[in-house]
Amino acid sequence: MENPELRREPAEDRPILQDRYNQGNSVEDPLPNGGDGAGAFTRSLGTLEAFAIVISIVIGSGVFTSPGSIDTNVPSPGAALLVWLVGGVLAWTGAVTLAELGTAIPGEGGVQPYLKYIYGDVFGFLAAWTWVVAVMPATLAILSIVFVESIYSSLGVTGDSGSLVHRLLSVLVLVVISLANCISTKASTRLNNFFVVCKFFAIVALVLAGLVVVIIQLTDRNRVVGGGDWLNKSWFEFRDSINPDGSTTHWDALSTWEICGHLSAGLYAALWAYSGWDKAIYVSAELSAPERQLPLAINSALPTIILCFITANAAYYVLLPWDVVATTDSVAVTAITRLLGPIFGVIAAIVICLVVAGSLLGNSFVAGRMTVAAARAGWLPEFLAVIGRIGYEQEPSGAETTALLASEATHDGTVDRPVSASSSDAPINALVLVTILSALYILLGSFRALLTFNGLGEYTFFFLTVVGAIVLRYREPWLERPYKPFALIPVVFCLVSGFVVVRGAAFAPVQAILLIGLWGVGLGFYWVKTRIANRQPHFLDG
Repeated sequence: MENPELRREPAEDRPILQDRYNQGNSVEDPLPNGGDGAGAFTRSLGTLEAFAIVISIVIGSGVFTSPGSIDTNVPSPGAALLVWLVGGVLAWTGAVTLAELGTAIPGEGGVQPYLKYIYGDVFGFLAAWTWVVAVMPATLAILSIVFVESIYSSLGVTGDSGSLVHRLLSVLVLVVISLANCISTKASTRLNNFFVVCKFFAIVALVLAGLVVVIIQLTDRNRVVGGGDWLNKSWFEFRDSINPDGSTTHWDALSTWEICGHLSAGLYAALWAYSGWDKAIYVSAELSAPERQLPLAINSALPTIILCFITANAAYYVLLPWDVVATTDSVAVTAITRLLGPIFGVIAAIVICLVVAGSLLGNSFVAGRMTVAAARAGWLPEFLAVIGRIGYEQEPSGAETTALLASEATHDGTVDRPVSASSSDAPINALVLVTILSALYILLGSFRALLTFNGLGEYTFFFLTVVGAIVLRYREPWLERPYKPFALIPVVFCLVSGFVVVRGAAFAPVQAILLIGLWGVGLGFYWVKTRIANRQPHFLDG
């Protein structure tokens, strides 16, 4: 056993880029292997719940809507499946690297405590600010829009996503999901488990439909069912791609550099479909044994998701003619409608709506906890950290405090949750804030603009976090790491995520400028809050 005293270096040596004159402005200082021992939530979640949360968030609208965006950017169906595999493996490399940090530096808020520990308080704040104000509200807005769009598509209505009615219905869906998360953690996880079942049902139904078509056509090649191209054409031979705008991509006429450009665009679409792979670490503070349960949840959920995505996309190419896949944004509904008719197409749309609702619930669940963690760290107003009630938490009387402390004490005399007389353990104030911000994004933004804006914000800090994990291995080799993946894994993720950020900023300069402006506003807020915090002790002493 190494000496615990060696685990904390002097402030001058840890963390890098930290303003050493400005330490201690936040409520919590995330420490390795134990932290401060206090958390806003009880450690009531296990491996199954963490597995279900990751499944519920990642298997959302992407696997049912983005295959067309990938197919139009690859020269063959086989190449499309390889892009799905590569995207999944990259997501897995990022997830296991975050699991290393999650078990070495326990804390609430996902990447926030890691960035604070590695780079300093201001980087932790910027991550929290970006996720609370931009990334999570944009994610919830996107999913709410997709939910309503799926209903519209099943009714044969297209091109109406910008209408006021469509936007208001999206806000209504968002509010309903937020209210569901306001009940309690147990209610949210139970409802989330139901949505996980719906997601697996949708994937299994698609795969079974594809298998049935394969069996029928192998036994009777003259029978017309499904797409037919899967049997008569090579899966890896170059074929011309029909784009949504009606143009055609002639792959044989493209240079290697041009093909790489298309493949990178397809990979970007795949990474969006896998979005949410990082979410297990956001509830690591609520796992009863995170050092064991977090890696287990990630290393079981990600391979399961990769398998589901690849088999579902293989089923699309069996069920549909290959020139149809690239031209539709509702590939699952299109496949089922062509195979079984419009009635089953409506049923498929309903199931997909449930799938999207599950992603909404999971992301809303995580967004509330991220906001609480940021408030507990002193980066956001304190009332956002209140659990189980709206508004500020009232201080209990002395007798109530004694009774509550006794009731919440664990066997070793410590207290695992904040004092509260409320029966709910949901972060209601935080959920209200996230819901309001998400509603604004729905009313003022568009699906594609929000998608790019969200991706730029996420991958900027994913890149910084994984770079920090590599730096930390050399700077603090003595840090206890219950889980430590092979060194090449974080390096691969850094290269790809850095490319995604640079490419996204180059092709979407407006969203990049907006994100930089958001960071500027956040830094101004941080500077003012820091100045006020630094003056308060002098005022009290005087």
